[in-house]
Amino acid sequence: MIFGIYAIGRTWLGPAHPQAHISQNPRDLPLYAFYSLVRMVIAYAISLLFALAFGYAAASSRRAEMIMIPLLDILQSIPVLSFLPGVMLAMVAVFPHSQLGIEFGSILLIFTGQAWNIAFSFYSSLKTIPRDLREAAIIYRFSRWQRFVELDLPFSTIGLVWNSMVSVAGGWFFLMACEMFVLGKRDFRLPGLGSFLQTAASHGDTRAILWGVAAMIALVVLLDQFVWRPIILWADKFKFEQVESSSTPHPTLLHLIGRTSVLVRLYRRLFRPVVNRLTLLFTVSARRAAKTFAAPKQHRLRQRMAYLLLAGILVGLGFTVFHAIRELSDLHREDYVELFRSAALTFLRVNSALLLSALWTVPVGVAIGFSPRLARMAQPFVQMAAAVPATALFPIILLFFLRFRGGMEFAAMLLMLLGTQWYILFNVIAGAMAIPSDLKEAAQIFHFASWDRWRFLILPGIFPYLVTGLVTASGGAWNASIIAEYFHFQGRTVSVPGLGSTISSASDAGRFDMLLASTLIMATIVVLINRLVWRRLYRLASSRFKLET
Repeated sequence: MIFGIYAIGRTWLGPAHPQAHISQNPRDLPLYAFYSLVRMVIAYAISLLFALAFGYAAASSRRAEMIMIPLLDILQSIPVLSFLPGVMLAMVAVFPHSQLGIEFGSILLIFTGQAWNIAFSFYSSLKTIPRDLREAAIIYRFSRWQRFVELDLPFSTIGLVWNSMVSVAGGWFFLMACEMFVLGKRDFRLPGLGSFLQTAASHGDTRAILWGVAAMIALVVLLDQFVWRPIILWADKFKFEQVESSSTPHPTLLHLIGRTSVLVRLYRRLFRPVVNRLTLLFTVSARRAAKTFAAPKQHRLRQRMAYLLLAGILVGLGFTVFHAIRELSDLHREDYVELFRSAALTFLRVNSALLLSALWTVPVGVAIGFSPRLARMAQPFVQMAAAVPATALFPIILLFFLRFRGGMEFAAMLLMLLGTQWYILFNVIAGAMAIPSDLKEAAQIFHFASWDRWRFLILPGIFPYLVTGLVTASGGAWNASIIAEYFHFQGRTVSVPGLGSTISSASDAGRFDMLLASTLIMATIVVLINRLVWRRLYRLASSRFKLET
């Protein structure tokens, strides 16, 4: 650990090395795994803070919701590689001639693959909080901070935990693209598991691929045992129910360690007083701030600041639109015809992947969420399978499918399926686990038939979570197309026609006009789908399937 921190500090604070040598020696894998883990942890921390702030703001104001949720739709629809030019150029400009800029650029790219899913989860949870709980918070005169800590966060915890797991799994999926990428004539390589696997795939080194996958599986198992399983057990106490659950969480290794007297005393004497003090401090500060901002002068000052911020955003947006129009003017009619044809092909692949994913993830997710015993057995395998990036196994998949005519088409569909199914599965599991035990017991008492159980209990209970899973899976499928349709393999490029293939090839060639046009088309398609389909399902989930007591 100390050596890893020292190596990171020496590398990140040193001069820029955009084309670092990526060793294929398995002995370097522990250090590479530590590098990737640090990037993932930092990206997840930023993603969680963003999701809490963004989701709370969108759910608290109707006006903000009308702007922020379509904006989140657009951000989710933009592939990781489309953020690449702006993010890397900005970070290199902020940290010139420093490795820190390249590292922060990679971390922000990982952030773009994690944040939107967590933000959607938190927003949808806030929109489905029962009305009587909100009224109770008003009756007890909770401050905004108290309501956030005592109501909003606890009610959203289960969804946040499971969506955090799937978001981190999505981060592992795009790790190869975030640690090793080409931007025009510039080749960026950062030491890590993603670049190790990408280099092995480019060379067709099956032995190195297997070593890299084994290292990633080992890392995932450790994270599952020492991070995710304890957090899931802790989150179980936030389940909204009126009777005590008949199932008790199964202790894990970390849970047993945490019950030792030394750690218990440390928690009681150090951590709990600190948490209580911070809660009191934030509550008092929130009340003082509310009184301060209620004053007429402060209200006018806040309005002016808001107008200045809005003016700055509009100026920046106008500047961006002006340069975008200049870039798009270089394209010809034939280019747009090809782009729309590619969009249609990717649209078919995305929806096929969603349909195939939902067919198996809904029943399996409900079974896992309803059975604590099955959850204990299946969760490590599900988390492990979700975290192992399909891009690492893609070379092996290609070796099999490229033997057949049209094999790349099937390989692309399979990779897209592997990259999206976990979003639905983890949300369905979270929804099934969040169904109160008293409702499950009522279904047993009234001897519901299998179909009635699904119709009156399971589907209404998991529906808000299923919608969130389908929304994020749809965005994930569009994102996965940039890898599924275009891949560097054994010194050559294999591809199928599609919008993802167009984006990847444009990024490699440095054609920013084609990259911008294909990204705008993809964003427009996803936003239209969200507006016409997912938004209506969200309204249905918050109106008809909200849990009320």
